[in-house]
Formats: sequence, structure tokens, C-alpha cells
Amino acid sequence: MLNLIILIFVGGAFGAMCREFVMLSIPRLADGFPMDIFVANIVAAFLLGVATSLFKSNRINQYVHVMIGTGIMGGLSTFSSFVFGAVEMMKDPGGVLVSICYLVTSLVIGFAAVELGLFAGGKVKPVPATD
Repeated sequence: MLNLIILIFVGGAFGAMCREFVMLSIPRLADGFPMDIFVANIVAAFLLGVATSLFKSNRINQYVHVMIGTGIMGGLSTFSSFVFGAVEMMKDPGGVLVSICYLVTSLVIGFAAVELGLFAGGKVKPVPATD
């Protein structure tokens, strides 16, 4: 149990650093659309799908899956920033439509990213065991 907690901790720290890199690298759009948060969440959804598919097909073990899925992807994506970005846009009457588009687009493309990740992870060929 302690090993899993350590892996989640290390993965979460790495994921949070990746999120900060994304936030610094991708500017927000002129209309206020939080492209940085959107990209971080979609990438995390895709990679979580890949990791889960690899785990389900026994290509990665439980420890790697927990470190990637819970730790890294949990640190990279952020529901609180997702919702905060939408709330901030809604404070401006002109931003309500952009906010709704952001929320709907994030959910639809996030769902598609997870499905694509599950599909892509299922296409990874297992490495033959060498004895």
C-alpha cells in the first residue's frame, strides 16, 4: 500500500509540473477560451485511456497504471481549473456563450480522447518475454 501511495505522490508531482509547462506554453485565446486548461485536460484524458487499455491487456502492471492514471494524469488534468475557467468567463455577459462552448467542447472531446486512448492502447503490441 505504501508503494502505491509513493507512486501516486511522485506521479502527481510530475503531472503537476507538466500541467504548469502546458499552462505557460499555451496562451488563452482572445475571447477568453482557456486553451491551456483545455489542452491539459484532453491530453490527460487520452493518456489515461492509453494507460487503462495497456493495464487491461496486461501490458503494464498495477503499479505503473496507478502512477500514470492516478498520479500523473491526476496532476496534469484539473477539474477545479476546468470549472473555475468556465465560471470566470461567465462573469462577463459576453463570455457566457464562450463558457458554455468551452464546457461542452471539453466534455465531448474529452470523451473522444479517452475512447481514442483506449483504442490506441489496445493497438500496442505486447513485448515478447525473453527467457
